[in-house]
Amino acid sequence: MTSTWTEPANTATALLLLGRGTDPASERGVDCPGDLPAPSDPDLVARATAAKAALGERVFVLGHHYQRDEVIQFADVTGDSFKLAREAAARPDAEFIVFCGVHFMAESADILTGPGQQVILPDLAAGCSMADMAVLGQVETAWEQFTDLGIADDVVPVTYMNSSADIKGFVGRNNGVVCTSSNAKRALDWAFEQGQQVFFLPDQHLGRNTAVLEMGFDLDDCVLYDPHKPHGGLTPEQLRDAKMILWRGHCSVHGRFTIDSVREVRERVPGVRVLVHPECRHDVVRAADEVGSTEYIIRALDAAPAGSAWAVGTELNLVRRMALAHPDKHITFLDRTVCYCSTMNRIDLPHLVWALEELVAGRVPNRITVDEDTAKYARVALDQMLALP
Repeated sequence: MTSTWTEPANTATALLLLGRGTDPASERGVDCPGDLPAPSDPDLVARATAAKAALGERVFVLGHHYQRDEVIQFADVTGDSFKLAREAAARPDAEFIVFCGVHFMAESADILTGPGQQVILPDLAAGCSMADMAVLGQVETAWEQFTDLGIADDVVPVTYMNSSADIKGFVGRNNGVVCTSSNAKRALDWAFEQGQQVFFLPDQHLGRNTAVLEMGFDLDDCVLYDPHKPHGGLTPEQLRDAKMILWRGHCSVHGRFTIDSVREVRERVPGVRVLVHPECRHDVVRAADEVGSTEYIIRALDAAPAGSAWAVGTELNLVRRMALAHPDKHITFLDRTVCYCSTMNRIDLPHLVWALEELVAGRVPNRITVDEDTAKYARVALDQMLALP
């Protein structure tokens, strides 16, 4: 079977999703000081190539799997957020780490790299809606409620890698652990050896899917804490009885996939296997044939037999890249409308060229730094993850 990639239909918000619109009220740093190269500049590839060559081994460019192909071509390493942060830490001689990803990823790289290294995010508007759903003040208020109820000593905080440095620091201060979508079960197993309950931040779906589908918990064992409601919208009894206290957060990309998406693709593509990320909703994950992290998805599609058909529930740039890399397989996007990560797509070739040329000129743009105290405790939570069996 040979297939060609068909772009999903655009929506009314396509320009914003592609990073060509701005919302100054909700996004930080939408402007770059100086002139940004025009997106139509035919010399962008040559300029990026020249700037990267001029910097040589002083620069190390990281590219997340969800980045555009025009950016990925200049990445020294591609991967998920934690793999990229570790790769940065493994290059102590690189003076500049240009992180083509989103803000929390650059923070993690700054925490894990040495004092002589500087982490640059080409566009400060490249944030993460999920990470922004867990604000430190709100999380501390929830913890105070747990303390007042007398359960805080038995609650172990676990935060997904997709969280701010502030939240990782909070978790480290309270003897918790960071997890990824690949090791969430191991992190939860460890947490339940330390206490009776888990406070899981910020993605409710990863927490629920791991607890129910991998650890045998019931849905009733999980409660959803809504920071916008008094006491999280929960009674004292619900909080005391829960095994998993899930923060009300989600991924704006993976959260859009629905059970109807699964049904529709099964009707449209005979014999299709549905492969989704664990950040998807619980009913979608239950209806899928396989579920796994970004790295799992890549490995599964690489190993799939020729002629097989797949509908993939994750970010569109990655799905398209995998479809083009495997023309002997029928790989399609699970949803029929466009689904880019709007903030990840802020990192485009003009921003990358601007950042690299600024470095060549001796100026360090958009440096991401984490204060010493926050970094110390965030590193505690990250080190605990690295120590998991």
